[in-house]
Amino acid sequence: MEFTLEAKSGKARAATIKTAHSTIKTPVFMPVGTVGSVKSLDVHDVLDMLGAEIILANTYHMYLRPGDETVKKMGKLHGFTKYPKSFLTDSGGFQAFSLSDMSKPKEDGIEFRSHIDGSKHFFTPKKVIDIQLNLGSDIMMILDDLVALPATQERIALSIERTTKWAEESIEYFRGKQAEGVGVDQNIFAIIQGGTDKAFRTKSAQELCALPYDGFAIGGLSVGEANQDMYDTVEHTTQYMPEDKPRYLMGVGTPEDLIENIERGIDMFDCVMPTRNARNGTLFTSFGKLNIKGAKYKEDEAPIDPECNCITCKTYSRAYINHLFRSREISYFRLATIHNLHYYLNLMKECREAILEDRFAEFKADFYQKRQ
Repeated sequence: MEFTLEAKSGKARAATIKTAHSTIKTPVFMPVGTVGSVKSLDVHDVLDMLGAEIILANTYHMYLRPGDETVKKMGKLHGFTKYPKSFLTDSGGFQAFSLSDMSKPKEDGIEFRSHIDGSKHFFTPKKVIDIQLNLGSDIMMILDDLVALPATQERIALSIERTTKWAEESIEYFRGKQAEGVGVDQNIFAIIQGGTDKAFRTKSAQELCALPYDGFAIGGLSVGEANQDMYDTVEHTTQYMPEDKPRYLMGVGTPEDLIENIERGIDMFDCVMPTRNARNGTLFTSFGKLNIKGAKYKEDEAPIDPECNCITCKTYSRAYINHLFRSREISYFRLATIHNLHYYLNLMKECREAILEDRFAEFKADFYQKRQ
């Protein structure tokens, strides 16, 4: 992987990430394709309608169904899904933690039961890497010890201790695999933990960023803490992250969250919000959120967002999209998802242009002005 930092506007960064499968311009939002598919879209929508250079797939879900060995036999993620650009796969630890009725973090991994059939499984740092080697993702995330907030100081301290231990084990194992000729085109990121405690975040960041990872993520945020606590934690943590490697904030968030965290030096984001909200009738626009199910849109001839040039806005009225939603027509889910993801991806392009022209502060002010 090649990472080139091209410009800064304040702390906001514009960069290029080159993987074996695509060239990614940052800041970047990665659509979530949990089971190797962005919900309601096909590969042509993702490529031609959205132009997405990277999407996220979920290690936990692909491991349970259809199974990582099956994915490997079918040409790994790229061959199986026919999406030719970059994939990032998360470690699956969060899903093992959040979806399982029985999830137990232990010294050497996470024990959990499948949400599909109740079968028992155990994720170790090495196993998670082996699964992702089979998936063939361009960027893989390591197993980290997750903490539900609020948590005791003792539990957060244990989380950092385990996360660092597993990170050391993971990087040694992965680099060993690469030396054997396995996963040579794949890259690996570590995940900084520590809740909203700045001392813990400092400790975790310093320990992990000393290891030879290709990039670093901030995990364990957007889990119910106040927005300002998230922003303060990110601002504190990024100062300990390398300038010459990608910075990824996991599972975030609203358009406002993206703007605020780009301002604090983050390069990469993912979140189910644009796709999930689309399916539930909430559409993102340049002037804020729009609830398309509202009766007031029944005869509204305007597009969802007059400033948007996605296929949905260029072709259909709010009245028609409202009709499709109220009829539960399948085409609604596709058209709404295309719009929301287009909005997010276009917002990232606009942020990048503002950074390259060193006017990000003005861009942010205009972004909020429109929402008033």
